[in-house]
Amino acid sequence: MERLEHRRKVWHAGTLTYTTTGVCLLFIWLLWGDFAWSMKERAVGMVAGLLVKSFGISDGLYSILIISIPNFTNIFLMPIVSYRSDRHRGRFGRRIPYLLMYTPPVLAGLAGLAFTRQMGAALQQGIGPEVISQNMANLIVFSVFWLLLDLGTTMTNALFMALSNDVVPCELIGRFVAMFRAVSLGCAIIFNSFLLKYAETEVTLIFLSLAFLYGFGLLLMCAKVREGEYPPLPAAEKARRGVGKAVRTYFKECFAMPYYRWVIGAFVVCALSPLPINIFVIFYVKALGISLETFGYTQAAIFGFAMIASYPLGALADRYHPLRVGMISMGLLVLIMLAGGFFIGGTLSFTIVYAAQGVFIMSYNTLTASYGQRLFPKALYAQFNSALQMVLAVVTVLAAPLIGGILTFVEKSFYPDGSGGQYFLLFFLGGLIGLAGFAMLAVVYRYYQKLGGDRSYRPPLPE
Repeated sequence: MERLEHRRKVWHAGTLTYTTTGVCLLFIWLLWGDFAWSMKERAVGMVAGLLVKSFGISDGLYSILIISIPNFTNIFLMPIVSYRSDRHRGRFGRRIPYLLMYTPPVLAGLAGLAFTRQMGAALQQGIGPEVISQNMANLIVFSVFWLLLDLGTTMTNALFMALSNDVVPCELIGRFVAMFRAVSLGCAIIFNSFLLKYAETEVTLIFLSLAFLYGFGLLLMCAKVREGEYPPLPAAEKARRGVGKAVRTYFKECFAMPYYRWVIGAFVVCALSPLPINIFVIFYVKALGISLETFGYTQAAIFGFAMIASYPLGALADRYHPLRVGMISMGLLVLIMLAGGFFIGGTLSFTIVYAAQGVFIMSYNTLTASYGQRLFPKALYAQFNSALQMVLAVVTVLAAPLIGGILTFVEKSFYPDGSGGQYFLLFFLGGLIGLAGFAMLAVVYRYYQKLGGDRSYRPPLPE
């Protein structure tokens, strides 16, 4: 019996100890929460975008509402909740209490979006049809609940991966991230294959279903996953009371070293490369006369390939480092995007180019999923990751309306008939952004080699 106990494999994550069965159960509950979270993330943007665009708004205003406002809140809220969560000590852990706290705003936002048209009609009748149009009333209601949803989403997004990083054993984190990506891609397949075709006709049902799934999934995950005990805060941390000291500490630790500025900047610029296509592709599809059902199947095929390839790509990143394989995949993505801007001339060429760039975007995302975990100091991972997300949000807030403004200018100047001919620029813009990101990754790679490379890299700690 003692010999069997000795041979039994155990894993540790801080003060937590798992057997093989325990690890399997942990993965099941975390991935169940990921499923509920990912279904919301994959569906909300597309359905909400089609809904608000039906109110007659321009591409510029659309990009501000759907992209800039959510990222604007990320600038301020994500660093705050990450910093406070890292330093919270309570009987239920440091992540789960915050996840529970910010679930109700998400549910309220989804429920409100479900009844946007109904509440918009009531608002117009209350104010008076001669004072406010139906589209404007709908837009006001949409904006209120979209902002509420965004506030809750920003908070929970900052904490979900931090929870996984705290409770998953370090030697299994790469495999978990690959499975995490696979679940997210599976949600994308479900949405694009079965739900996207109803995105314009069943708005209420879709949003209410997402609210139920998200609430049930997150609450069940929080009930089943247990955090360990964390060491008490150092005396210096306890002495840092006041917003001013916390802000100075945060920015000094995250941005004082040039190396981490390059690490964050390179990732942010590369992440922006697919932004032009992601924002406006649904309108490019409609301009080309491609049905939502057909486009949904194309999306599902891309996500299906990415889901199957996620685990092998994760293993590839573990072996050759996410920085190195990320550079290769980003370089290939740039070539495809720039070529697409020249060669798309109809539905077939669009489908081929879009599918190719989609495969490489998904591959890049999977290959670099552990980028921060491999390059940032482990003890400060949540804080550094929030800094990365904050910079990404700032740049996205600035870039999204700029992209929308460029498209609106080209449309009014060269395509006043509303044909959507300006959307071919999406691939050019994405390719140019990706080219800048590739060059920045090369700088990070040189830093990485000077700091020891594959043999002896140790993330430098802030002073």
